[in-house]
Amino acid sequence: MKQVFSQSLILVFSLHLLGSSAFASGEAVDGMAVSKELLNQKYPGKTYSPYAERDYPMFPLWGDSHLHTGYSMDAGLFGATLKHEDAYRLAQGEQIKTNTGQSMKLSRALDWLVITDHSDQMGMVQDIIKGDKAVMATEQGRRWHDGMKKGGDAAAETTMDLITTFSNGQLDPKLIEMYSPGSNNYDSVWAYMVDTAEEYNDPGRFSAMIGFEWTSLVEGANMHRNVILRDDGDLARKIVPYTTQKPLGSVDPLDLYAWLENDERKIG
Repeated sequence: MKQVFSQSLILVFSLHLLGSSAFASGEAVDGMAVSKELLNQKYPGKTYSPYAERDYPMFPLWGDSHLHTGYSMDAGLFGATLKHEDAYRLAQGEQIKTNTGQSMKLSRALDWLVITDHSDQMGMVQDIIKGDKAVMATEQGRRWHDGMKKGGDAAAETTMDLITTFSNGQLDPKLIEMYSPGSNNYDSVWAYMVDTAEEYNDPGRFSAMIGFEWTSLVEGANMHRNVILRDDGDLARKIVPYTTQKPLGSVDPLDLYAWLENDERKIG
């Protein structure tokens, strides 16, 4: 099975690293003062080399396993307009302009990044906002476009209406079809995401990993699962993300795992 990292696993790993740093600095760990006995447990060696017998990480690599851009419904509908290029440039330490026109730069560049935009309806939000002809041919598309165009409270109400409609499985079948794997709209967005990750991946300096978020959304109750592919672009282009919308997708995590196993068999 391909590796599937949940956000909680990544978080636990990060906390482990933080705990290790605290041991090294002599600070409190998990609410306990670090004692000589605790340090001896971490470093039982008596050799001349200060690094011998150490069992904790010495070179943590920092990153983000759950980042959205304007391609995700719950980001694009709330005003996010930046794309993957902007996210990678920011992560690598560059200064960028936010969607509000403000300058932004991280205090420390990241070592790795996984942009995990939602696998469902990739590209739909942008087309609703700009009034794509095919989207405007649906009643939902026209209504949501008009609401977003008004701005203010009307846009906020439209956003919640769209998200509620989606989470309750009441999205127009035509919109689902237009933005599901196999459609030109969907496949072009996924290709862009893979290509951009490949462009900004810089072995030895910065790792841009390919991934997506699959969220089991049942009547508003959701559970995030971030899928991080071990593959490079050549293999990632041979698959498309798994979704939750029927008929192609499912809200059952076991179906997600079966999809991952099937892809592993298919592309090796």
